[in-house]
Amino acid sequence: AVNALTGRLLRRAVAGAALLGACAATLPVAAEEAPRRFYVNDIKAATTRYIESRVDEDGIFRIEDEVTGELLELRFVTIHDPVRVIDEDTYFACTDFHVVGEPDKLYDLDFWMDPDGEVLAVHTERIHKEPRRSVLYGWYKYPPYTFVDDEVVWLYAN
Repeated sequence: AVNALTGRLLRRAVAGAALLGACAATLPVAAEEAPRRFYVNDIKAATTRYIESRVDEDGIFRIEDEVTGELLELRFVTIHDPVRVIDEDTYFACTDFHVVGEPDKLYDLDFWMDPDGEVLAVHTERIHKEPRRSVLYGWYKYPPYTFVDDEVVWLYAN
């Protein structure tokens, strides 16, 4: 009777192990990780890192005006709020820079970035608004383009 009981338990254990092995073979080895989510502080940090990497030892940020071809020398002022999450792979920040030696002449520069491992990396920079002078209002920022559904739409012929 003991041998019969031991035999039945052994057969059940072997059958259970086989069933467990078959079930385990259908389970994924490792669940895929969700894509890293980036937040306001990440976007601002990436923008700041990028600007710091582009300024020279005197703190001057140089960018070519794609309309006039002029090489601009600017100083960073601020990152605008809010920064944006355009989609899961595209992030955006808008900033102000002033012309070196002329703090009232502001340019609005836009930066687009995407994930690069655990950080965001800027892949596109563009002048969004340039300083114009008005007799009534002084210096103001003139926009050659705007956004429609997060896409750049030029307002005037280049």
